[in-house]
Amino acid sequence: LAGNMGGEFEVPYGASLPPTMFTIPVRRYLHEYGLNVEDIAQVAVTQRQWAALNPRATFKDPLAIDDVMNSRMIADPFRLLMCCLRTDGGGALVLTSAERAKDMRQQPVYILGTGESCESPMISQMKDFTSSQAFRMSGELAFEESGISRKDVDHVMIYDAFAHLPLYGLEDLGFCEPGEAAGFIREGNTAPGGKLPVNTNGGGLSYMHSG
Repeated sequence: LAGNMGGEFEVPYGASLPPTMFTIPVRRYLHEYGLNVEDIAQVAVTQRQWAALNPRATFKDPLAIDDVMNSRMIADPFRLLMCCLRTDGGGALVLTSAERAKDMRQQPVYILGTGESCESPMISQMKDFTSSQAFRMSGELAFEESGISRKDVDHVMIYDAFAHLPLYGLEDLGFCEPGEAAGFIREGNTAPGGKLPVNTNGGGLSYMHSG
């Protein structure tokens, strides 16, 4: 670990694997907005509802908040069902020009805008533990390039290595005000039949990474 920033500034203090790196930021987020761990568990419950509709999902059985909260502790506040599935495999996208895509047999998906950002190589060095600069900056770039607004979006896919990330994503991408994503999810807005479906394949929590 010599010469590795994480090896110097995180690993000696117990932050060595992904679940251990997000623990303090998530606790800060919950404290700042007066939320509790059940609000994170709700993300897993809602995404399982989507997974139940996906024949390719790894886990489809219905989940309740108590199921998530009674699953094995991994690294406080993360319990097993708040963590993404460990899966090996690969996924790929075939990118080509719109001109060429129109002659393909399968209906193409057109990319309107993209954005990219990396706040820090270490979670501990985030400027604000309650918000992801990477989400904010990449989202703004993508919306600017695409020319669409939040109102034009009819569903969102947010990386969910852990169940708190959709909360950050909804807020930092501008779909919810800071601290309001948990309530937005709790009210069923991201679930089947909701006004803004999120992670409609079940996400990393119930589907898998690569498909």
